Amino acid sequence: METLKDSMHIRENQSILAPIEKKALVWMAKRLPRRIHSDHLTLLGFAAMLAAGAAYTLAHRNRLALVLVVVALAVNWLGDSLDGTLARVRNHLRPRYGFYVDHVLDLVGTGVLLGGLALSGYMSPLLALGMLAAYLTAAAEEFLATHVRRVFRLSFLRIGPTELRVILAVGTLGLLYKPWVRIGDWGPFLLFDVGGTVAIVGLALKVLVCALHNAHDLYLAERLPQ
Repeated sequence: METLKDSMHIRENQSILAPIEKKALVWMAKRLPRRIHSDHLTLLGFAAMLAAGAAYTLAHRNRLALVLVVVALAVNWLGDSLDGTLARVRNHLRPRYGFYVDHVLDLVGTGVLLGGLALSGYMSPLLALGMLAAYLTAAAEEFLATHVRRVFRLSFLRIGPTELRVILAVGTLGLLYKPWVRIGDWGPFLLFDVGGTVAIVGLALKVLVCALHNAHDLYLAERLPQ
């Protein structure tokens, strides 16, 4: 039977902003009122992601809703990043519950976000579906790797969830001024179609590199007898 110790894993975050982010989150966690706990922050982050998806949908009629998307992404960062830090600072760790609930909500929230983008008119629906498929594939590979290796890697090529939020927020603000772009003599293309294509390629690369690396290490660790 699996014990609680067996179910725990190491979190590894080597993203660019991780050192600064960690200090800021610990500073905030130590100053939060005791009546606020990690579940409140998890729900706040999830609600903010739903709001971001809804704001993208509203942007089809009023582009100023894109500003609401950026605000919602900032609130999502606060809730989604601070919940685990608060639990660690207060030593209220629930590793299996936290891991499961947090990532189920992330999967649903990302689906809503990309659904909002598909309805916004700023990204082709087919490309948004491709992004969702790529994201789910990358998430599945990471969850499997976490299960067999007991290490949950939050970043790839020094880009993690926070960096992705920043990129998405900057791109969203860019839509207010230039939703179409040209690539040399090609185009015009929707800005987020170009960004979405880059994201799909990046996610596919992550899956390929991580799968090969993990399979190689596991093969060496569990060699068949000669």
